[in-house]
Amino acid sequence: MTLIAIFFPFASFFLRGRILTSIICLILQITLIGWIPAAIWAVISLQNSRADKRNEKLIKAMKSRS
Repeated sequence: MTLIAIFFPFASFFLRGRILTSIICLILQITLIGWIPAAIWAVISLQNSRADKRNEKLIKAMKSRS
């Protein structure tokens, strides 16, 4: 998924169900200069969503122990 975020940033958002963000990213990605920020944005967003899932899993585990 990280490679998709680097080479096709708009597809990374689209595959995760963020349609409006995908369209905005595609508009940014159309220019060669905008492609680099779009790729960085997609990778950071992917890492943040993975961290959110990890945190939710940890919170769930902590609540089940109490």
